[in-house]
Amino acid sequence: MRDEYLVRALGPWRSTTAPLGAALATAVREALLDGRIRAGSELPAERRLAAALGVSRGTVTAALGRLRDAGWVRTRHGSASTVHLPPAATERIAPLSATGEAGSLVDLRRAVPAAPQELYLEATRRATERAGPLLAEHGEPGPGIAELRTAIAARYSREGTATLPEQILVTSGARAALTLLAAHFGPRTAVVETPTYFDALKVLRHSGARLVGCRVSTDGWDLDQLRDAFAGARGQLAYLVPDFHNPTGALMPPHARRAVAQLAARHQVTVVVDETLRDLDLRDEPGPAPRIPGAILVGSTSKSIWGGLRIGWIRARASLVRELQGHPLAGLLSAPPVQQLVAVELLADLEPVLGRRRCELRQQRDHLGNLLAGDDRWQFTLPPGGLVLWLRLRTALADTVVERAGRNGVALIAGPRFAVDGTLSRCLRVPFTPPRHVLDQIAGVLDDAC
Repeated sequence: MRDEYLVRALGPWRSTTAPLGAALATAVREALLDGRIRAGSELPAERRLAAALGVSRGTVTAALGRLRDAGWVRTRHGSASTVHLPPAATERIAPLSATGEAGSLVDLRRAVPAAPQELYLEATRRATERAGPLLAEHGEPGPGIAELRTAIAARYSREGTATLPEQILVTSGARAALTLLAAHFGPRTAVVETPTYFDALKVLRHSGARLVGCRVSTDGWDLDQLRDAFAGARGQLAYLVPDFHNPTGALMPPHARRAVAQLAARHQVTVVVDETLRDLDLRDEPGPAPRIPGAILVGSTSKSIWGGLRIGWIRARASLVRELQGHPLAGLLSAPPVQQLVAVELLADLEPVLGRRRCELRQQRDHLGNLLAGDDRWQFTLPPGGLVLWLRLRTALADTVVERAGRNGVALIAGPRFAVDGTLSRCLRVPFTPPRHVLDQIAGVLDDAC
């Protein structure tokens, strides 16, 4: 690691009252968790590092000693020190079903994380201890408890999208949010990406909408198809996933977001943006992408925390939130109040677990990418975020590969499941949520299946 890069990554680490050695150790830990330093990176030699940081070598020695004792740094005699996440700082990302530990099958049909257990259980304990006032209320469905709506609105505001609590409607997950929106708007036509999240296709089809697809690849969105699709859906609905798109992992660039906003205004199309994967930014220098102006935003804790925490939300103008709240389905799709209180606790301390997850996912993405790279039987692009690789097969049909992989203990989903028109027969979604030894197994099964 270059000296100047490390200095930038650590930032203003001296702005603390802690001793310099302790402050430096903390800065290295936080830079690793935030992704500013990659796990496995080599640190400069102590003398060089001290000179670059403008501190004594004793300060660097003390900091490295602290980090070494806690497992954040490993040093072998005659070799450079390298930074790592210690076992205590990591929790499993993949659920048992995706590792083969719950049976003989490595089930990758859902790209979902396991819960951060220690954080989740502690949040549940805190929520239970202060649930008395909530339990004394009627418990009937509503727009969401005030604390949670305030916490969600504050997250949007911190990211530059000024939001008031009355602009938030809490639901029992992102699918529930989309179900309510589809029921409210009742679109005759809905624009969707091809590929897209298969449960969204189910929801929109069930609402009676005719679905019009526009192509997305790992290289991005086909703007010509977007223009045609929006023109054909005048006055209706569009469902888009611009942030680490499911399943391609693509990130919509700012110019394409502006184009979507202009098309929506021109053709009076209501744009619903699914931001479920927005927190899983795996770029070397992560940062929030600009949002599509005027879009209705759907969020969820399913990928950033756990799918079993049935908390989602809609961010829209306050008048629309009031209309949605009055819909007959709103009560059925609302989230239990005590679970909402658990979400409040988790959202208050989410960044550390997100930092760890991003770091682990980045390493696992790169590991699977290295295993599959340089093979003429498929092509792919490492996604800038999300949970999956999107493979385009060159020598076999995806359904055939899925069937062969299933016989070898790995369950996958073929591309046509994500397509509105049953195309993408040579595409395959491969989650990189499992640990490395399971990714090794997955790569071997793909090798045999192709």
